[in-house]
Amino acid sequence: MHAVQIKILSLCIGICFYLFCTVPFVSAQEGLGKGRITGTVLDEQENPIEGALIVIENVYNTKLNGYSDKIGHFAISGMGTGVWVLTATKDGYAPFSQQIDVRQLRRNPPVEIIMKNLTGTAAFLSNDENMDMFNQAEILMKEEKYAEALDIYLMILEKHPDIYQTHLNIGHCYLKQSDLDKAEAEFTLVLEKIKGMHGDLQTDKGTALGALSSLGTLYLQKEDFQKAQDYFTQSVELSPEDPEAAYNVGEIFFSNQRIDEAIKYFELAVQIDKSWPAPYLKLGYVYLNNAEYDNSIENFSKFIQLDPYNPEVPNVRRMIEAIEKLK
Repeated sequence: MHAVQIKILSLCIGICFYLFCTVPFVSAQEGLGKGRITGTVLDEQENPIEGALIVIENVYNTKLNGYSDKIGHFAISGMGTGVWVLTATKDGYAPFSQQIDVRQLRRNPPVEIIMKNLTGTAAFLSNDENMDMFNQAEILMKEEKYAEALDIYLMILEKHPDIYQTHLNIGHCYLKQSDLDKAEAEFTLVLEKIKGMHGDLQTDKGTALGALSSLGTLYLQKEDFQKAQDYFTQSVELSPEDPEAAYNVGEIFFSNQRIDEAIKYFELAVQIDKSWPAPYLKLGYVYLNNAEYDNSIENFSKFIQLDPYNPEVPNVRRMIEAIEKLK
């Protein structure tokens, strides 16, 4: 090879090396390109939804977004070829999510998004501002600032009177403040609302259970044990397959030193779910409180057998040793 050819070849290699080192490297993770998607956002009645936030994201966390217009139409550009996940959100509607295969060199088919209307509590909690208010009230309840929590719940109810579950929270505020008559009115109203809107309590079992057990607690404070028993019985009958319902009633009776009633409901929780350790532990304490030592040891031992790594186990073992010495 001639000297001139060698020099030219060396120069070309040098130029290529220089270009390779100096041209900015575009990471494939950015996922950007010329891909474009369009579509429409509709409700279940096929009416256009304006202002829905459309976000499209790939596996490398590259995000592009846009909003639907008055006729529900949207368009987003700039995607690279590959799999992207599209989500659509708007207050009052259930979030929508769909995986999309995007191509840059051909037209991507339009996407039709059908968003389901939310009603009642679900619609209320889909709004970030509402959630913030609700969380703030919950924090105040834990801090035992019941009057301040009550103000927030009343504000929520004023803005959203259809959210009848708020009456349950208001009732708890009154109950904690020992305003038993107002608390009773709120809990009773919850049950009336459920029956009026849905026909029976089964359609909103969780809220109904809360109202019934709260009424039971209220009547324990009034020392009307028969009415307390009636409401607790209704709560367990409403959810006979739920061991937690029976367990919670047992807890309430035990905390109010109604030992025989507590035993009944803890035993019922065991019957419903024999593999759940918690009621055995409580039965151990209840029977010990009742001086039924053999039953206490039996239930404490069952608790240890079912949950040997529970942090309560060392203390329970010491309890068993102490009871053995009493026998």
